[in-house]
Amino acid sequence: MRVMVCIPCLLTGGTEVQTLNLVQALVEGGHEVVTVCYFEYSPVMVERFRLAGSRVELLSADGSRPGGWRMVRFLYEGVRRVVRREKPDVAHVQYMAPGAIPIVLLRLMRVKCVIATAHTAGDIYSRPGLRLVRFIERHWVKVFTCITEAAERSFFGSSRLYDESFKLGRHNHFTIYNALPRQFAARRQAVARDFSRPPVVGVVSRLERIKGMDMVVPAFALVHESYPGARLVVVGDGSLRGEMQRQAAELGVAGCVEWAGRQPQDVLPGWYGRMDVVLMPSRSEGFGLTAIEAMACGCVVVASRTGGLPEVVRDGEVGLLHEPGSVDDIARKVCLLLDDRSLMHRLSVNAVQEVSRYSLDRYAQLFRNLYDKLIIKD
Repeated sequence: MRVMVCIPCLLTGGTEVQTLNLVQALVEGGHEVVTVCYFEYSPVMVERFRLAGSRVELLSADGSRPGGWRMVRFLYEGVRRVVRREKPDVAHVQYMAPGAIPIVLLRLMRVKCVIATAHTAGDIYSRPGLRLVRFIERHWVKVFTCITEAAERSFFGSSRLYDESFKLGRHNHFTIYNALPRQFAARRQAVARDFSRPPVVGVVSRLERIKGMDMVVPAFALVHESYPGARLVVVGDGSLRGEMQRQAAELGVAGCVEWAGRQPQDVLPGWYGRMDVVLMPSRSEGFGLTAIEAMACGCVVVASRTGGLPEVVRDGEVGLLHEPGSVDDIARKVCLLLDDRSLMHRLSVNAVQEVSRYSLDRYAQLFRNLYDKLIIKD
């Protein structure tokens, strides 16, 4: 089967990592895959897709993104060129911004089988936006997949985990969990914490407001009052980096913060290995790839009670949840862990066991099963 995977960007975020997992699963299943990137891209990520066995089509040679109606024309011309050349049996559209436009274009170009995957929860959409997603699911795609049941319910009001017994009907929406990247699967182990050394709190994230990064330094400063030796390690970059550095200086913790910048995927396990507690104070999160990466490395995750995070970071079992937007509650939950090292160890052990449900093998098995059913249905 010829599969055309469509994605807005090929950078280094969770959406791109999971799309790479999908491409690997399809190629290993014997499918021929071309990945179409509309706009921005990282040469390193493009090369990873090619090494996975996919051809990569970059619609924008310089990674620029046209504005307004020029973007629609740009997408129409680029997608049409690839469709005419590749004649795909299936088009799998990743993300939903500007996901609706490529879906409409693909249907106008008579691509019969279109799959859509949303990598966010519905809380980032307006009411008209949610109505559009539901319309797409009912009329324009054969399958709509989500990355957590909470995300699926936020779009459609109901949810179901996909398994091999699922029978495709006229309208299909379900959840297939994201997968733990290969480099983390080998790291799955509870870490024997050295409690004689100062604790390390960490984040691995885009430094953006939607990820709650404006709350990280103030919360750490409160933790630092009780644990003066504590350190904060910030892995990632983004528009809030300067603001976070100013916060650190103003709150008197600048000397306790390490700014690691954006790091390649293959070295992230080493960074997690330095952290005891990983913060995910997101204001919106469809799944939270960072959570399962950290859990696989034995870190204890303190995450916001929002989106799909409570489904992945089960409160009091594999990690702790805090009230969304509350700096004080973030600090309280971190201090609770640092005060009770037996609790931290128990959660670490449970977390390592928990991530087995997000194995790449299971993820690949489910998507290959889905594609087999699409072949039979067509």
